[in-house]
Amino acid sequence: MRIAYLGPEGTFSEEAALAQAARDGAELIPFASFPALVAAVETGMAERAILPIENSLEGSVSGTVDLLIHDTDLKLCGELVLPVRHFLIVVPGTELRDIRTVTSHPQALGQCRRFIERCLPGTEQVAALSTAAAVAEVMAAGDRARAAIGTRRAAELYGAEILAHDIQDLHNNVTRFVVLAREDVPPTGRDKTSLCFSVKANVPGALYEVLGVLAAARIQMTKVESRPKKSKLGDYYFLVDIEGHRQDPHIAAALEQMAGVVAELKVFGSYPASPVPATARPLAGA
Repeated sequence: MRIAYLGPEGTFSEEAALAQAARDGAELIPFASFPALVAAVETGMAERAILPIENSLEGSVSGTVDLLIHDTDLKLCGELVLPVRHFLIVVPGTELRDIRTVTSHPQALGQCRRFIERCLPGTEQVAALSTAAAVAEVMAAGDRARAAIGTRRAAELYGAEILAHDIQDLHNNVTRFVVLAREDVPPTGRDKTSLCFSVKANVPGALYEVLGVLAAARIQMTKVESRPKKSKLGDYYFLVDIEGHRQDPHIAAALEQMAGVVAELKVFGSYPASPVPATARPLAGA
């Protein structure tokens, strides 16, 4: 088993991939972009790929969602929910008053907004390709005026110093990852199904008609959101996660009924639901 993940080493994606690899006894292969992860499975370089799809603070990861909608027929075969811990990482010997620039992935900068405003007011924020890349850049520069936001593992990999720990705005911050493969998996009895659809016409009650199918079948939705279709302004895909497996008789019947009232329907796959990890209390004053 080979699992493709978004590299380099030291990212949250690697942490998720390591956790998945421990379950599957798999080898990890890093790639530089989300499309490359999909291509790795489609061309046989890897059997599975793991991608972030949703953060509890920042919402959906648009790059992953758009790939699922527009660019691949790979199926979701698993999910993994991991707590997110952010660390302020510096060149050894750096003090807080030395820092003039903070760099990290845009998602990490957004998730630590309150800490930056309170403890590093006026510092410049610079986007990096990943949290690990940010740590690598700070250490390569050897500049005590620069700090990175990243993982504990990244600090260890690059010989950096952790100046502050758990700097995320909320301590219940988690990221949900999905596992992609050529096929999804059989029912387990504790499953979720992810899908997207578009309505036939933007008229009153169009969305209600579709979601009413799920309500009538007493199927629980765990998530619903919209994404632009990229055709014209005002046209959307609706993305829904539901409890149950697409092969469960009542789910299969509902999906068949939905197909008759929507313009497009794409089932991303069914997979075992991952428990949300227990998290610590919010930061004081949150």
